[in-house]
Amino acid sequence: MPFRGLDATREPALWRFRSVTLLKQEVVMNSFDFAPLFRSAIGFDRLAHLANTVSGNADVSSYPPYNIEKLSEDSYRLTMAVAGFEPTDLDVIVKDNALVVSGRLSNEQKESEVLYRGIAGRAFERRFVLADHMVVDSADLKNGLLHIGLKRIVPESAKPRKIEIGTSKEQQVLTQSVAQDNATQNQNGQAA
Repeated sequence: MPFRGLDATREPALWRFRSVTLLKQEVVMNSFDFAPLFRSAIGFDRLAHLANTVSGNADVSSYPPYNIEKLSEDSYRLTMAVAGFEPTDLDVIVKDNALVVSGRLSNEQKESEVLYRGIAGRAFERRFVLADHMVVDSADLKNGLLHIGLKRIVPESAKPRKIEIGTSKEQQVLTQSVAQDNATQNQNGQAA
């Protein structure tokens, strides 16, 4: 008898759900296969490194909380809640396309005894992977919020450009011209 979800052998008012047990298998994926991507993409060597970095940071704590905002096409702002930290307690470092924000409170002795600590003041380190051509524009601490400005500055060499397609005759003339120039330079170099 096929499963219908409800026991239809009884009156409709007395229907009851049948118990169904499903076998659940949990599969953990530890590696990525980028072979299909690399067949048609050029220059994405860092993608595998990025995926490994992100998967390795799966158990990172959520302290301190942060927001990432897109202000314009090439401008972003990272805002972190760092209540109780002074500018001297915080470090913002950019190295190898990674932004590292860390904080450690100074060990000043307080005159009062804290009965309840609801504001976390523990040391932290947050890492963010930056895309190519991203630069840190500014860093400001105001009202317990650390604002880090980021901009994408694409160099002229990375911007799209049109490549002219020539004919084989033009290429032959260009090759002969370059060969003649090289021969002339070699003769001038030997004469001097």
